[in-house]
Amino acid sequence: MGLGLAMISTGLGACGKAEAPAADAPAAATEQTAEAPADVAFEEAVEAVAAGGEGEGGISLAQAATDPVIYGSALAVTEAHIIAARDAYALGETDAAAEMFAHPVSEVLIELEDLFNARGVTLFDGLLLEASQAAMSGESAEQISARADAIIAALRAAATKAPESSRSPVSVRAAVAADQADRAATMYRIAREAGTYEPYLDGYGFHKAGLALFQEQEAEIAAANPAGAAALTEAFAELAKAYPDAGRQAELNADLSAMTVSASNAVLANSH
Repeated sequence: MGLGLAMISTGLGACGKAEAPAADAPAAATEQTAEAPADVAFEEAVEAVAAGGEGEGGISLAQAATDPVIYGSALAVTEAHIIAARDAYALGETDAAAEMFAHPVSEVLIELEDLFNARGVTLFDGLLLEASQAAMSGESAEQISARADAIIAALRAAATKAPESSRSPVSVRAAVAADQADRAATMYRIAREAGTYEPYLDGYGFHKAGLALFQEQEAEIAAANPAGAAALTEAFAELAKAYPDAGRQAELNADLSAMTVSASNAVLANSH
């Protein structure tokens, strides 16, 4: 990922943070730049990922190698940033959009490169960095949206390479959607406490990414786990009140307690 590291060094870096929150905390290990051999065995890839520590949003990179929910969450966190970047750009938030496009490269994708290689995933970090540059260069909102669509398609292709598990794909998807809802609730609290835009935009992305995952297979999730689907419906209804759009909000006065409880309930109801 030489290109990614070179561009990160230009200052695109991570999104602004109020503190080091559990829902969106950068990993100290992202400074590592050594690349593993292209033909690394799966077991070696797991060891390489494990050595990296914690990724974006408290994601255990070691667990991502064996747990499809953690793996899916890493991809969903990336998708959340892409959605936030696309929608913020459409509202004229050029700098925030450029940062959102670039952020997952340093926080998630570099750490997962060995795992992606081992699982046969076509690397796509270049798409994010090109989108970040395009945003700074002033491409149209339609062009940026098309770039976002291409990245999301690459993420969904990567999702098909998830580790095997006793859990069904529908159950895994529901758990990942719930994880995104929980992250969105946490980021709303941080945005309210900090009074800054970036945590709100992070949370908006988590909300939208999780909602998309849920709605795309809502009928299947409801059939497999009615209580889990109901909990997700309630959580995303609360989050919709908190995140009306990707723009800067004059006030953050949604019911944080109801939002947090409903998101936690969704995680619990979809934990198996």
